[in-house]
Amino acid sequence: MTPYFSIVIPLYNKEKHIAQTLKSVINQSYNNFEVVVVNDGSTDKSLEEAIKINDDRITVYSIENRGVSYARNYGIKHAKSNLIVLLDADDHWKSHHLEDLKLLYEKFPDCGLYAKAYTKRKNGINLKSIYKNIPQENNWKGIVDNYFKSSLANSIAWTSAVMIPKTTFEKVGCFNESLNSGEDTDLWIRIALKLPVAFYNKVSAIHLLNAQNKITKTKLSARKHIDFSTYDEATKNNIDLKNYINLNWVSMALQYKIEGEKALEKDIKSHIDYNSISNLQKLLLALPKWIVILILKCRNLIQRFIDLRIFR
Repeated sequence: MTPYFSIVIPLYNKEKHIAQTLKSVINQSYNNFEVVVVNDGSTDKSLEEAIKINDDRITVYSIENRGVSYARNYGIKHAKSNLIVLLDADDHWKSHHLEDLKLLYEKFPDCGLYAKAYTKRKNGINLKSIYKNIPQENNWKGIVDNYFKSSLANSIAWTSAVMIPKTTFEKVGCFNESLNSGEDTDLWIRIALKLPVAFYNKVSAIHLLNAQNKITKTKLSARKHIDFSTYDEATKNNIDLKNYINLNWVSMALQYKIEGEKALEKDIKSHIDYNSISNLQKLLLALPKWIVILILKCRNLIQRFIDLRIFR
């Protein structure tokens, strides 16, 4: 029998997390699925931990290290179902995640992307995600009116909380294998520009920010990041996409500032439309590196107790 879902998990040096991740899949209330784990040349005991989980629905492929985009695309090609559910090897699902995605797909069968609400967890503290222009009523399901406007605080799509039909990849392409940073954002943009996006605001995925060996802990300057200028033509007639990309430019400029990459920071700042950002963001861009680092450290400390929406 063809599985209803194919769950694709790229795996690289996550020996401390992969077992719990797989257990969160096995414990799903809806169980007609296969799991495609792609071991991307792990050098720790990730592979051993993955194959310890005894479940006939799990298939583990081992390949040479080619990066997360290649690993995801490899898993998608080997998936048996038309419905691809993504999950990173250090994140978790609540038991109703797949059941929720099934409900969302059955209600809106013609979308290019299906997304669930998620919570970020850092140092044991849950940080609520904020989505712009999305109804606050419990268990709201619907088509997102404007993906880019709704993603100005937290992104509607996140890799461990989305489902994508294979037909979508046929229309817009898969993950860009030349990127190892922002490859997911690049795909979300391509999908949202061409196809409708469905969203369910019931939280069912947990993003663990303190997991081991996260690529986001590597300096941005050491990674091949998405070049947002490739969307310059698309932004000419799409102000919401322009604002969305503008905030990404701000984020990159601040990251380069923190890393001390002055030339890269200056280049990124040349792309920013300062008329479209907040006074706080303008201030952070103007402040010296050490003050920005101090502010962010204070934010992380206070955020243990308060949800700081001023930064969103």
